Amino acid sequence: MILRLWHQNLIKYLPKEQLLGQHRELCALRGKGFGRKHKTVDYVFKHPYYYLYQFHLIVIKEMERRNYKVNNLWKNKNYRGKNIGYDFTDFTKKTFYHKKIYKEHNKKYLKECIENLNKKRKDY
Repeated sequence: MILRLWHQNLIKYLPKEQLLGQHRELCALRGKGFGRKHKTVDYVFKHPYYYLYQFHLIVIKEMERRNYKVNNLWKNKNYRGKNIGYDFTDFTKKTFYHKKIYKEHNKKYLKECIENLNKKRKDY
């Protein structure tokens, strides 16, 4: 499985399969997957966990806009999945972030994501 966080600006344009896949990947990353090495998402672990939570909220908001059901537990910053449950340590504390959550989501990364998405569309 290839883990990927799509560029933040593309979330509202993702096809159903990629949007739901993004949600699953974010759930895994927020849980026991946080900190596990993977070349395409390692940059996430250089930032506070709260950034990942905020990114997940963008995905959840888009899912709900499309009338997909989302487990409300994921809307809680302290929830880290069934295996971990709630984490009330400093790990999940609220931290400041910018509108663009990950600085790695730059123009070059946007272009890569668009190319990847176009390739996936051709594969269907």
